Amino acid sequence: MISLSDTQKIGMGLTGFGVFFLFFGMILFFDKALLAIGNVLFVAGLSFVIGLERTFRFFFQKHKMKATGFFLGGVLIVLIGWPLIGMILEIYGFFLLFRGFFPVVVGFIRRVPVLGYLLNLPGISSVSLVLHVTTEACSGFHSTDITLVEMHQK
Repeated sequence: MISLSDTQKIGMGLTGFGVFFLFFGMILFFDKALLAIGNVLFVAGLSFVIGLERTFRFFFQKHKMKATGFFLGGVLIVLIGWPLIGMILEIYGFFLLFRGFFPVVVGFIRRVPVLGYLLNLPGISSVSLVLHVTTEACSGFHSTDITLVEMHQK
C-alpha cells in the first residue's frame, strides 16, 4: 500500500472533487461556475499531491510551454466566462501535457480484469495499440515497443 502524507491526502481529495466538478459541469451543458470550480480544485489538488515546486517544474518545462499555454489559457478562458472554448483549449493542452502518461495508463488498464478484456477486443485493441505507439513516438520510442507492435500485427 502506498503511504501518503496528510498534504497528499488533501490533494487527492481536491483533485477528485475537481474532476467531479469538471465532469458535472460538462454534463450540465458547460456550466461555467462548475467548470471554474473544477479547474481551480484540480490545479490546487495537483499542487498538493506533487508539491508546488514540482508542479511549476512540470508545467513550465521548455518543451511543454505550448501545452501549458493551452491548458492554463483554457482555465483562464473558463474563468472569464467562455466555457466551451475554454474547455476545448484545456482538453487539447491536457492531452499535450500528459501524453507521456497514456502508455502507462493503457498498460495498467490492460491488466485490470474486465477493462483489460474490453481493451483486447478486435476493434478497440488496434486503437489502443495505435494510441500506445503514437504517444511513445512523441515521448521517445523504445525498440522493445517496435517488436510488440510487429508481434501484434502478425
